[in-house]
Amino acid sequence: MRGADRRIVLGLYRSGPSRAVLERALEAGITAVDTAYNYSGYDGHRALASEAGELLERFEVSTKVGYFPDGHDLDPDRLRAAVAEAGEALGRVPDTVLLHNPEHDPERFAVACETLAACQAAGLCRAWGVATWNPLPLAPVAAGVPVRPDVVMVRAGLAVPGPVLDAAENLAHELSGRAVWGMAPFAGDPSDPVWSGVDTGLFLEPGQPAVSSVQARLAAAFAVPSVSRIAVGTSQPDHLAELAAATRIAASMQTVHAYRTLLRERAGRREEAARAAHHG
Repeated sequence: MRGADRRIVLGLYRSGPSRAVLERALEAGITAVDTAYNYSGYDGHRALASEAGELLERFEVSTKVGYFPDGHDLDPDRLRAAVAEAGEALGRVPDTVLLHNPEHDPERFAVACETLAACQAAGLCRAWGVATWNPLPLAPVAAGVPVRPDVVMVRAGLAVPGPVLDAAENLAHELSGRAVWGMAPFAGDPSDPVWSGVDTGLFLEPGQPAVSSVQARLAAAFAVPSVSRIAVGTSQPDHLAELAAATRIAASMQTVHAYRTLLRERAGRREEAARAAHHG
């Protein structure tokens, strides 16, 4: 998957909305933005609408619900009210609404999914899905979800632990989501010194033009696991063109497969060591 099949989404988790960044995103061909009910001190939707102004209609908007000022809650009434409030604050119906980290309350996961499906049916959002940071707790309950999401959003990139990657793929398969999206490809900090010791170019198909380390990591993230779009946050407008160009870079699937195999072997050794310590 490359080029037109992959998209960068402007994520607003760390930086919040900025008119300058939104304008530059459009110039770079980035036409999707991702926010959440709890971003910007629970004022993220209104802040986005205020900063974007007339530009907002040029973006596909995804948002997330599940966090409230008093904590995480998957109560159906609160979720439904949050979805409705998002549309009112944005001045338009969100394109996609995602359950925000439902792994915090897996027992109510199925009911929460039904709630978002009902919101879609009522015209409060065009599509719905699940955004999970750690899908492992959802595995035992995924088969009991009676409705199927349009999107499953998971962590992507070389910093994601192997068991989380496998669980994300299994969850997407179990829920039969029509699209799998990624987030946090740089584990929160693209300039972290840890990346200086990793030759990310090894994860790319040979014979391509030279790319930056950031572009190489982002290109690899589209394949670890396989996702069609990735939400990336930045407060630097000049970085957006660099990020957008990563969609045109092909990852080496042979290297990705070998890397995933190593991750599974490492996880297996850790499990064996844990069992031995428990029985020792």
